[in-house]
Amino acid sequence: MLRSFRLIVLLALGVAAVFGVANFPDPALDIPLAPAHGKQTAVLAGGCFWGMQGLFERVKGVSKVVAGYSGGEKSTAHYEIVETGRTGHAESIEITYDPSVITYGQLLKVFFAVAHDPTELNRQGPDTGTQYRSVIFYVNDEQKRVAEAYIRQLNEAHIFSRPIVTQVVPLTGFYPAEGYHQHFLDRHPDYPYIVYNDLPKLEALKKEYPQFCKRR
Repeated sequence: MLRSFRLIVLLALGVAAVFGVANFPDPALDIPLAPAHGKQTAVLAGGCFWGMQGLFERVKGVSKVVAGYSGGEKSTAHYEIVETGRTGHAESIEITYDPSVITYGQLLKVFFAVAHDPTELNRQGPDTGTQYRSVIFYVNDEQKRVAEAYIRQLNEAHIFSRPIVTQVVPLTGFYPAEGYHQHFLDRHPDYPYIVYNDLPKLEALKKEYPQFCKRR
């Protein structure tokens, strides 16, 4: 990952322009809350998985978040290889959640409104390359329909000043990242990249969407 302190500071100055968008709409098409507790998975990619994991671990109904790689082959799912940008992988997170507590569409609302900028192509903030692209890896047709409909809805409403470039593709495999990447935000909250790139997203989640926050 590129760790240019100067670029990180510049990103932090403009973070409010992307995250915590006022009156961000709920998805018009969603999967209804399940009648009983259970477990479902969602796999999302939106830049460095450190911040994505830390953010979604704070979302209600989420029981587990794993940082990893999706989009390429198992044999190339290693950080040093993925960082070449030639594997097809994107840094991703696998979210395990209770569909009776939070819907798939609500997870996508956090993804689009708070977690990243879905209009940046093959980059996210100071990090560049296809491994940092915005992707929704759907695990079934319901997730595909909700994701595609929500992107159309946001584009038609001109929520962002540029078109959304998020890919919606089937999940072919998720491969957990190395141990030193897991829970990086919580283990290194004072790391400059985390301070300037990710902590503002946690604050935006608490401020703009308290209804989605766990009680910690």
